Parts: sequence; C-alpha cells; structure tokens
Amino acid sequence: MNEENRKQKNLRLLIAAVAVGAAVAAVLVTALLVNIFERKAEALNPHVRLVQVTDDTTDPAVWGRNWPRQYDAYGRTAITTRTRFGGHGGSESMPAEKIERDPWLKRMFAGYAFSIDYRDRRGHAYMLTDQEKTQRLTRPQSGSCLHCHASVMPVYRKLGNGDADKGFEKSHAMSYQDINSMLHDMGHAHPVSCVDCHAPDTMALRVTRPGFIRGIRALASGEAPVPHLPSVEQWRRGDRNKPYDPNRDASRNELRSFVCGQCHVEYYCSSKMPLEFPWKYGLSAEQTERHWNDTAFDDGQRFFDYLHAETGAPILKAQHPEFEMWSQGIHARSGVTCADCHMPYMREGAGKISDHWVRSPLLNVNRACQTCHHFSEDELKSRVDVIQERNFQLLQRAGSALMGQIDAIAKAKAQGVTQEQLQPALELQRQAQWRIDFVAAENSMGFHAPQEAARVLGEAIDYARQGEIAALRLSPEPPVNPSLSATDSDVSEGTAPATAESENK
Repeated sequence: MNEENRKQKNLRLLIAAVAVGAAVAAVLVTALLVNIFERKAEALNPHVRLVQVTDDTTDPAVWGRNWPRQYDAYGRTAITTRTRFGGHGGSESMPAEKIERDPWLKRMFAGYAFSIDYRDRRGHAYMLTDQEKTQRLTRPQSGSCLHCHASVMPVYRKLGNGDADKGFEKSHAMSYQDINSMLHDMGHAHPVSCVDCHAPDTMALRVTRPGFIRGIRALASGEAPVPHLPSVEQWRRGDRNKPYDPNRDASRNELRSFVCGQCHVEYYCSSKMPLEFPWKYGLSAEQTERHWNDTAFDDGQRFFDYLHAETGAPILKAQHPEFEMWSQGIHARSGVTCADCHMPYMREGAGKISDHWVRSPLLNVNRACQTCHHFSEDELKSRVDVIQERNFQLLQRAGSALMGQIDAIAKAKAQGVTQEQLQPALELQRQAQWRIDFVAAENSMGFHAPQEAARVLGEAIDYARQGEIAALRLSPEPPVNPSLSATDSDVSEGTAPATAESENK
C-alpha cells in the first residue's frame, strides 16, 4: 500500500512539475512573441510625428517632440565632462585657458587671435555660445566662422537667394557680427542641430555643409589613397561624369563619420577667400600643408593664416583636424566610425538608438570600446592613458623646441640679421608650427592615430631645432654650445639632426 501511495505521489509531483514547466515555457514564449511584435511595430512605425520638421527647422527642441530619446541625450552635451587631457571640469562659466596652462601656446600664436583666448572644449550645446563670448572677437573675424558653430544653412540660402552654395560664397566677406545678427534675427541662433545631420523627411544621415562637400570632392578627384573611404575609391574607378557626392555616393557607415567631418576638420576661415578644406592632395599633415603651400590669395600673395609677431614668419594655423588624424589611424582603416565611439548604440526600452550625448569614449567605455575590445575597463583606460601621456610629453618637447627656435630668431633680428637672411629659418618655423598645431589642436591627444601623431611631432621637433641652428649661425655672436654647429648643406637640405644637448637647451 505504501508503495502504491509513493507512486501516486511521484506521479502527482511529475504532473505538477510538467505543468509548472509548461507555464514557464508559455510565459517565455509569450514574452518572446510580445518582444517580436513590439520590434515589428517599431520597424513599421519607428516614431510618431507630432510636428512637421523641414530644412528650416533649426531648433532641436522642435525635433525633440518627434524624437524625444535622441533629444534628451543631445541635451546632456551641456553637462560638464572631463578626461585627463580634455574637457571642461570647472564650475566657472567658461572653460580654462589652454594658453595659461601651456604658455608656449600663447607665444606660438603671437600675432593671432588665439594668443588672446584659447580654451578647453565644452559640449556641443555650448558651441555657439562659447564662440559668441570668446575674446577673439575683439579682433575682426569673418562670417565663415559660423560655418561650424551654428545651424547656418537657412542663412546661406537667404544670402544666395535660395542657393546655399552661393550664400556660402558670400559669407566670408561679411563680418562675424553681421552673420551672427542674421542668425538671431531669423530665429536660427542654435548650435549645430538635428537638421545639420539628418534629412527632415526620412531622418537619413546627410552632409549639409558646403565646405565639406567641396573638400571631399577635391579629395575624391585627387590621387591620394583613401582605403578607409571605399565609396571614394569606387567613384574613382567609375566614369566620373558627376562629381563625387557624399549624399549620393557614400555608404551609411561612411556618413557616420562624414557628418562629424563637416566641422571637426582643418580649414581656412577668414575674410580673404571662402572657407576651404585643404584636401586636394590628401588628408595627412604633409598633404594638407602642400595644399596650403600651393595656394595663393587673389592678390597673388602666398597663403598664410598670420604673420608671427616676433619673427615675421608666415604661419599656417591648424584648426581641429580630428577627421584628418582619424583617417590615418587603425580605427578608420577598420571601418570604425566617429559615431561608433562617440555616439555608440544604446538600448532604451524596446528601442535601439544612437546615443546623442556626444562625448569622449573614456566616459562610456562599456558601450564605446568593449563591443570590440574584450578587456576590462581599467585595462582599456590604462592603454589609452599610456598613448596620450606619451603624446603629451612629445608635444611638450615640441613646444620647447619651438620656443628655442623663436628665441634664436629673435636674437638674430636684434643683432641686425635681416628678414631676407632669416628666410630659411622662418620657413622651418612655418613647418614646425604646422606640425605642432596639427597635433595640439586635434582633440584626441594623439589617440586617433598614435603612430602618426608621434611621427608628426618628431618632425616638428626636428624642424624647430634645424631652424634654431640656422638662426644661431646667422648671429654675429657664435653659439655658446659647440654642438650646435652644422654644415651649410645640413641646414639647407633639412637633414641636420637635433643633438641631445640642443634638445635640453
């Protein structure tokens, strides 16, 4: 009898277990089906348009009514963020001055507005406000400066009677204040906004800035290898009947970098000619330098950004060539875009979106880095810190070398050496400063392309020391350090290496 009871009990337990298992399975299957249906519904109706947006809708808050998740993240770009080598970490109303932290920067920019005011970065939410408040505006500034700091396309269309490209052509000859007043009067005084990167009808990524469109066409029409831009290589193999058009020819993956490359680039921005991206020969420091060296103003004068106040050298000022430096690195070659690291995908509820809180990947290692690099956060941060620390030390050495060169040129001038006699030294200053600034103004402290940044800074140190030697040899008083002597051919041909003694001077 006991045996029969045990069997019945076991049977009941088995039936109960099966029932519970079936219930759990039913719940799981139901949850899966609900998830599938939600995803299908999202695919069919990814957003509900509460308001209509157009090419003239520059206020991001209006777009935010349709796309609240993206707008909420975009608004966080106003939050103070800080990494070891970048960002705004103070409580003051404006970021700290770079030229106070690194005084050699102030002297490097002597004669240029950046010697007056040059600060740490802040988030995109401040890009127009900070420009409007900069003390650089105490010097005359061109309307071209707003190409990257505001939702300026409606202003271009108005200036060009509906043709944005023609309006863009006119803007450089107008003052910053005039273009800025138009922005405010027309209701478009917003930092770069949704409309600058997305088509309002489809939300597809797009390029809007005339400067980038002209620059990428010049790059495509050239011969420089660009393996990280497959659509350019493909266009080159075609009949080339139509100019390269990033909005027609580029892949969506490429556009995830192009929309950033509209502004995070090197360009000329002043009143002597329209804003220009120097990409005719390629994207490296030497190739962009060659572009400027082959450029002349309308009056025939050789291109330069400013004359150095102490030496008189015609200097090239790099802006912020993140796109160019990224193009030289392993991430670009591997198909990793700007958005992959600075706007990584995130999940909110049942939806997957690109994080519009644009910031350093170091502040978001899990989603920005660990999707590809399967190491701990501490390990990844340590690797980045090593790269950036080495780049920082090289940058400081380059700055020191440049100060030595400027000292030598100033001394030679004080002793009566003519500007004509100093031309070889001044040309070396132009080359050295271009390379220093190409790295110093690039906001990754070398991380976007570590080997390239180190190479460029190595050349900068070499050119600065060569220029120092060239100036010292012209001084009536012989150099105190005998190791600074060099043959004429060494200096003129640009091959004299800097010695350990001169490095430590």
